[in-house]
Amino acid sequence: MTAFLGVEHSLTGRRWIGPGIEIDRQAEAMAQGSALPRALCQTLARLGVAADSAAAYLAPTLRDLLPDPRSLRDMELAAARFLQAVQRRERIAVFADYDVDGGASAALLIDWLRRMGAAAPTLYIPDRIDEGYGPNPAAMAELSARHDLVICVDCGTLGHDALGAAKGADVIVLDHHLGAETLPPAHAVVNPNRQDESGDLAHLCAAAVVFLMLVEAGRQLREAGKKGPDLMASLDLVALATVADVAPLVGVNRAFVRQGLHVMARRERPGLVALADVARMDATPNAYHLGFLLGPRVNAGGRIGKADLGARLLACDNASEAHAMAERLDQLNTERREVEAQVREAAIAQAEARGREAALVWAAGEGWHPGVVGIVASRLKENLNRPAIVIGLEADEGKGSGRSVAGVDLGAAIQRLAAEGLLIKGGGHKMAAGLTVARDKLDAAMTRLTELLAKQGADRIGPADLRLDGLLTPRAATIELIEQIDAAGPFGAGAPGPRFVFADSQITFARQLGGSHLKLRVTDGFGASLDAIAFGAFDTPLGPALAGQEGGRFHLAGRLEINTWNGRRSVQLRLDDAAPAA
Repeated sequence: MTAFLGVEHSLTGRRWIGPGIEIDRQAEAMAQGSALPRALCQTLARLGVAADSAAAYLAPTLRDLLPDPRSLRDMELAAARFLQAVQRRERIAVFADYDVDGGASAALLIDWLRRMGAAAPTLYIPDRIDEGYGPNPAAMAELSARHDLVICVDCGTLGHDALGAAKGADVIVLDHHLGAETLPPAHAVVNPNRQDESGDLAHLCAAAVVFLMLVEAGRQLREAGKKGPDLMASLDLVALATVADVAPLVGVNRAFVRQGLHVMARRERPGLVALADVARMDATPNAYHLGFLLGPRVNAGGRIGKADLGARLLACDNASEAHAMAERLDQLNTERREVEAQVREAAIAQAEARGREAALVWAAGEGWHPGVVGIVASRLKENLNRPAIVIGLEADEGKGSGRSVAGVDLGAAIQRLAAEGLLIKGGGHKMAAGLTVARDKLDAAMTRLTELLAKQGADRIGPADLRLDGLLTPRAATIELIEQIDAAGPFGAGAPGPRFVFADSQITFARQLGGSHLKLRVTDGFGASLDAIAFGAFDTPLGPALAGQEGGRFHLAGRLEINTWNGRRSVQLRLDDAAPAA
């Protein structure tokens, strides 16, 4: 395959790959048969949208894309038991994971029960350090002794021993993590990633599963001549969880996020309003805000603070209380970044020393905070384009988190390791997993995991190619064009946003900002200019290579966005890569 613009080795070491002849043909045909701009047609064609489906794709409706909840096993059973508990005024507990998906899932249930006039459920979120991921026997035994129904959200599918300890209470599991061959002892296990499911809804996050359970509960209420709460108002939580959990933005997930962003823009949920304000969001919310501004702050409580703080904020209906919790989460997020930076530096050095060509890059360190190892694993994965595991060691155990690359199923490999007795426990899904390992089995476990991932071809993956949607000029990069392209979104995992190249651009201004960021202004030589920013550029080869290059000519690749500053909107290129222009 010929490199786009002949760029075989960019400033970040990547080969540039263009859209290909077939995509170009489809985009040209779409542009000729519609009033859509060519850049938008390139994006749609790359996403696999046919010309006759473009209009429907640009205006998706949840009604058309929402799956029948009953297509998931145990769904009717779970909803019926949930409604029975509400109608009988039984004591309900919600056991949730400590991340955004778990917090949003718990908030969905708490908010629904509140609007039904039911008693508030007990919220239980395990401490990441003391209890680890998922239900544990002690917690489940204690909850079941005081409640009639325990609902496990974003966890529980692999909690066989823990759920077995729940004597005297029914347990419902609403999860999306990869299931084992046998199910835990529960009244109902609703999970699109059960081994006996079709896999058609495997891309759902846990909050989406909870939402579908509430849809089914609403249907059962209507069949009984009763009415449930308006669920459309809950889609802001589903959208946040979907993006923060890096679920693919395809099918109904795209509709969830798209509609959820509209709901969020109305600023009706006190917790999200407070969170947006402390994050200084001054623009209409988009997927970037969910993934990089709101999500990390919700996660901060579970990572290095009070585990249930994020969930309580999302469920909060009092503005002043929400503001106080949001301020605390913002502080914790700042602390998290400082801890992360220390662990990241050590982990990268360790992984580099082991070599970047193996099927797995991994690092383990004494006292590394369990709350940041997942983020650091993500950085390793992004830098080296390999599955990555980062483990914090404490006493005789290590607790770690892993992230994978496309085409490599890390969750299945981790489960295999646990089944072979090399892990104390472990699980997850294709792109992310968690594990607990005995210190004396660490090397053996990582060696075996490397072997399993090599069988999937992880050691044969080269540097990540940079995939591009085509060429643009600064004059063509308008706010109107960006708004039209945004209609093909939201963009994220499974549906990456379009990335364009501004060829042979001359740098007229280059300045380092905030320690690691790079601000540029470029011109095409015909009177049109474009501002660009590269966040974290000085943590990569990009910043040093472009700094001080006024007058130099480069091909610049990145994503267009609307920058809002002091009420003024302007076009900005979020720079991902560059290469010298011949």
